[in-house]
Amino acid sequence: MSIAPPSLATADIEPKPHDYGSRRKAWSKALGFSTLLSGVLAAFVYLLASHTIADPDIWWHLRNAEHLIRTGEMVRHDYYSFTAAGAGWINHEWLGELPFYFAWQWLGFRGLYLVVLLLAEAIILGVFYLSRSVSGNVKAAFLATWITAWLATVSLAPRPLLFGWLFLVIELAVFTKFSAGIDRTRLLPALFLMWANTHGSWLIGIVLLLAFFVCCLVHGNWGRVEAQLWTRRERLKLGWVCALSMAALFVNPWGHRLVLYPFNLAFRQTANIAHISEWQSLDFHSVRGKCVFVVLAAIIVLALVRRTRWKLWEVLFVLITFYSAVTYSRFTFMAAIVITPFLARALNFLSPYRAEVDRPILNGLLLLGMAAVPFATFPTQRQLEQATRTSYPAEALAYLEHFHPEGHVLNDYLWGGYLIWNLRHIPVFVDSRVDIFEYAGVFQDYVTAKSGVGSLDVLDKYKIRYVLHSKQGEPLAYLLMHNSGWKVDYEDDVTVLLERIKPVP
Repeated sequence: MSIAPPSLATADIEPKPHDYGSRRKAWSKALGFSTLLSGVLAAFVYLLASHTIADPDIWWHLRNAEHLIRTGEMVRHDYYSFTAAGAGWINHEWLGELPFYFAWQWLGFRGLYLVVLLLAEAIILGVFYLSRSVSGNVKAAFLATWITAWLATVSLAPRPLLFGWLFLVIELAVFTKFSAGIDRTRLLPALFLMWANTHGSWLIGIVLLLAFFVCCLVHGNWGRVEAQLWTRRERLKLGWVCALSMAALFVNPWGHRLVLYPFNLAFRQTANIAHISEWQSLDFHSVRGKCVFVVLAAIIVLALVRRTRWKLWEVLFVLITFYSAVTYSRFTFMAAIVITPFLARALNFLSPYRAEVDRPILNGLLLLGMAAVPFATFPTQRQLEQATRTSYPAEALAYLEHFHPEGHVLNDYLWGGYLIWNLRHIPVFVDSRVDIFEYAGVFQDYVTAKSGVGSLDVLDKYKIRYVLHSKQGEPLAYLLMHNSGWKVDYEDDVTVLLERIKPVP
C-alpha cells in the first residue's frame, strides 16, 4: 500500500528550518547595538531641541510662503515696511519656507516644532551614519556624534538653514561613498538645484565640492598627508559633475542675482555682520566655544599619538570648517557635521562591537521606552505658544489688533517678523531681513536709535510717532519712558508702546 505524498499546498506553507534562521538574523540586525545607539542619539536630540519656536525670521518666512501659495507669485519687493517700501528683494530661501508654512497650516506651533525636530534628527543620525562609515567603529561613531551634537544647538530653530545642513550631510555621504569606490556623484547637480533655492549655505557645499575635485588632480605624500591621482575617467566625470552642479545654481527665480547673494552678504552687508550675534566670532569662554576647542584638540592629539594618515581633501575640509566656525559662530553646526567623522576615526581605538553579545530583545525594549518619551512629553500647542510670550509682544496682541496708528511706528528689530505675520495693518520700521534695510541706511539708524545716544534725532528723521519696543534692559525704552515728550499708551511685563506727545517734526 503506497502512501500519498504531501500536497504541494502543505509543502509550500510548511516552514523550512533556514527560514527561522534568516528571520531571526534579520530581527537581530534590525534591533542590534547600532540601532540602539541611533535611538539614544535621537532621544538626545529631542532633549536638546528647545521647546520653543521663538526665531525672528520664521514669521516673515510664513508670510512669504502664504503670498506665494495664494497668488502664485514670489515676493520680489518689500511689502512689509514703510522705511524700505517697494525696494527690490531676493528671497533666496523661498523653497525652504514652504515646509514650515504647510506645517503651520496643519498643526500650528506644533507643526513648526515638528519640522525642526525631524530635520535635527535627520542631520544628527546622518552624521552618525557618516561617522560609522569612516571609522568602521560604531562605538567611536556614537561617542563622536554625541560630543558634537552639542554644537547643533546654535541653529535648532525653525529656519531654512536646517535644510542646508541636511543637504551638506548628503553631499558628504556622496564624497565618502565615492572615496570607497561607490559612485553616487550623479545626485549632486539635483542636490545643488534644491539647495540653491532653499538657503545660501549652498556656497559652502560648492567650496567643498571644488576642494574635493582639486584634490583628485593631485598626487603626493607630505608627512602624514597624502593625495592620490584618480583615474582619467573618474576625474572627467567629477569635472562634469562640478560643472553641472554649478550650472544648477542658476535654475532659480532670480537667476544670477540669487547666485551672487552670498557674496553680497559677505562683502556689502557690513552692518549686518557687525551687529547680529550669530555673525560674531566664536566665544571660547562659552560652553559651545569650549566644546569646539575640545574637539579640535582631540583630533590633533589623537592624530599625533596614533599616527593617523590623512587624505588631502580631508585636511582641507577640516581647515575650511574650523576657520568658518571660529570666525562666525553660526557655522559651529557646519563644523560639527564635517569634522565628526574624522573625530570618530581618531576614536576608533575603542573596542569593536561584537554581534554575538548583542541582546535584540533588550534593545527593543529600550527603544520602545525611549520612543515613549516624546509621545508623553511632546509640547502642546499652548506650551509652545506660551514659550513665545517672553520673546514677542504676544500679551499685547489683543490691544494692538485694535490699534490703528496715526503715524509711523518704530518697532523692536526682533519683533519685525512677528508684526508682519500677526499685525498686518502696521507697517514695520525694520525686521530681520537686514539686507534691504542696510542698503537704505535704515538698519544703522535703528542701531543708533536703540543705543540711547542720538535716539531722538533718528525718531525725528523718520517722523516716528509711536515706539513699540521691549522693556527688558533697552536704553531706548528707558529713555522715552523718562522723557516728558513721550507718554506710555500700553505696558506689560515685556512690551511698552510709547506715543509722542508733541507734534511730529
